[in-house]
Amino acid sequence: MTLPMAVPAQGLPARVRIHEVGARDGLQNEKSTVPTEVKAEFIRRLADAGLTTIEATSFVHPKWVPQLADAEKLFPLVAGLPVELPVLVPNERGLDRALALGARRVAVFASATESFAKANLNRTVDEALAMFEPVVARAKADGAQVRGYVSMCFGDPWEGQVPIAQVVRVCRALMDLGCDELSLGDTIGVATPGHVLELLASLNEQRVPISALGVHFHDTYGQALANTLAALQHGVTTVDASAGGLGGCPYAKSATGNLATEDLVWMLRGLGIDTGVDLGRLVATSVWMAGQLGRPSPSRTVRALSHEDQDPKEQ
Repeated sequence: MTLPMAVPAQGLPARVRIHEVGARDGLQNEKSTVPTEVKAEFIRRLADAGLTTIEATSFVHPKWVPQLADAEKLFPLVAGLPVELPVLVPNERGLDRALALGARRVAVFASATESFAKANLNRTVDEALAMFEPVVARAKADGAQVRGYVSMCFGDPWEGQVPIAQVVRVCRALMDLGCDELSLGDTIGVATPGHVLELLASLNEQRVPISALGVHFHDTYGQALANTLAALQHGVTTVDASAGGLGGCPYAKSATGNLATEDLVWMLRGLGIDTGVDLGRLVATSVWMAGQLGRPSPSRTVRALSHEDQDPKEQ
C-alpha cells in the first residue's frame, strides 16, 4: 500500500517508540476472561508486526483484576520473544512474582489525584508513593528498568480539573524514587493539546527530562491523536497505544478506549516518522483479536483497511 503519502513536518522526531499496552491495559478491561493461550498468541502476533515494547500482564492480586490472574502462566509463554515485555507490579509481592519469572522491565501505577489513588490503590497519593519506594529500589538493585505510570494527569471524574503543579509533584517524586521513565496518563480522555504542552513544559522546568517521558492518551473525546502530535512537537518520542483501540480503566467508568496503535502508526507514517511497525500485520492482528472478543475493533484505521464494519465472526 502506498498511502498515506509521507510528508514530514518540521520539529518532529525521526523515530517514535510505541509502548504497546493492548495485552495488559486493553484486556484487563474485558468483562470476560480471555484464555491464556489467546493472550500469548496476541503478544506473539504483535511482536511479529514489529512492535518492540509490549506490556504483557500485571502481577496484581487476582481479586482486583481477575482478567489478569494468569500472569504466572502467561509470562513464560512469551518470555522468549525478542522484544521488551514490561509488567505491572503494584507492590513488593507483585515484584517478587515478576522477578521470579525473569521480568526485566516493571511498572508501578501512581495517581495524580487523591480520589483515584483511593479507588485504585486504597491509599492516599503519598501512601502509594511510600509503598512504591521499596518496589522501585529493589527492582533497580536487581537490574530491572522501572516505569512509573501517573494516572489522571489531565482531569479526574471525581475531582474535575487537576492542577498542573499537583501532577508535577507526583512525577518528580517518582523520578526521585528512581523511575527510569514516566507515562503521563489522560485516563478519562479530557486532555487537549495546549494542556499537554503546558504540562510537559512544567515538568521540564522541574528537571524531569523529556527523554524520560511517555504519553498515554484515551480517545474519549476524539483528542488522542491531536494530543499525541502536540507531545511529539515538544520532543516526546515514546507513545503508549493499544492494538485495535482496546481498553479503558476498570476504576474510572468514564474512561473509554486507548489510542489505537493502528491510528497512531497511520499518522506517524504520514509524517515520515519511523516506528518499525508493519501496519498490514498489525491490522490483521487486531482483526484476529476482534474475532476472539466477538466484536469489531473501534480503530478507524483497522476498519478502513479491513472493511471491518461487518461482524468480526464473519472475518
